[in-house]
Amino acid sequence: MKRFARTVGWIVVLLLLIAAGFYVSRDRERQTLDATARAAAPGKFVQLRDGITHYDLSGPDSSRTVVLLSGFSVPFYIWEPTRDALAANGFRVLRYDYFGRGYSDRPKLRYDLATYDAQLTELLDSLGVRGLVDIAGLSMGGAIAANFADRHPDRVKTLTLVDPGIGVFAKTPFPVSVPVLGEFALTVAASKTAKGQLTDFLHPERYPDWVQRYEPQMRYKGFRRAMIRTMRGDVFKRPVNSFTTVAQGQVPILVIWGKEDRTVPFSMSDSIRAALPRAEFHAIDGAAHLPHIEQSAVVDSVLMRFLRAH
Repeated sequence: MKRFARTVGWIVVLLLLIAAGFYVSRDRERQTLDATARAAAPGKFVQLRDGITHYDLSGPDSSRTVVLLSGFSVPFYIWEPTRDALAANGFRVLRYDYFGRGYSDRPKLRYDLATYDAQLTELLDSLGVRGLVDIAGLSMGGAIAANFADRHPDRVKTLTLVDPGIGVFAKTPFPVSVPVLGEFALTVAASKTAKGQLTDFLHPERYPDWVQRYEPQMRYKGFRRAMIRTMRGDVFKRPVNSFTTVAQGQVPILVIWGKEDRTVPFSMSDSIRAALPRAEFHAIDGAAHLPHIEQSAVVDSVLMRFLRAH
């Protein structure tokens, strides 16, 4: 019996060593994000309470400010087509990387709605943006935008939600919900995480450099922690009907959704529209989760008309 137990023990140790070796070999986070790493990055940087935030501010300084909030993990470049269109039409456009993404710091935070709200609020204050802003959120950014408008209605002129990731799941999905196992899973699946960004498109073959643009941020320590803590937090869990100030207030709302979205399925738009009956709604043909890229001309036209109407 002792011999059997000893054998089982050695097998367990061997399996753990194999798993540890596999983890180390797949771990892409081998670099520290510092001034050297940021030297060639476009945009600017500002020191906030919880760390450095990477941002880009385009368009005339004296113009109306539109804030564009990205999704779960892609940095602020995801909004390039919209930024170009807005700036060309005289708007001032602010984009930035959330903590844990792109070239922003990866602090050890909770990565919940309060974290993202504090980063945005402090960023606006640091940049001297005091007046009303038009805020647009894509995917997870929709939850952050709705939360900001709900908490700070006196700072928001209009609210735009693009394929918003609001109330996507009630609890953290397996295996991310399990300590250690979640970290292991995201580490060994890093290549799939990067390639999986292509599923946001209806026609991924038209964006051959998308994965290549995404991968550099994965080299810097803290990226995986930010992803896991975000999924374990409340960002995707807060239901749309809990944003009562937004629903009952006067801030104009625009909702845009790609009809072929597989990331946040188009069917979820029903609950958004029911909770926000005041919202102007546009379903976009020929687009999946990123309609502002795949059908940029259509989305730009809708957004520009909405902003000018308010």
